[in-house]
Amino acid sequence: MSQNRLQAVNAAKEVHKRNIQKNIEHRLEVAKARGDQRLIRQLEVELKHFS
Repeated sequence: MSQNRLQAVNAAKEVHKRNIQKNIEHRLEVAKARGDQRLIRQLEVELKHFS
């Protein structure tokens, strides 16, 4: 695989990872606003996987 292609793939992976992390953070904010403790714990575990 060419170096440019490899860099593009790695950049796309990072963007994808950041998007997932932002989504989880948003869902966590909503869960906190609703007081859903079970969902808060679950999302905090998920977030640790992306940190």
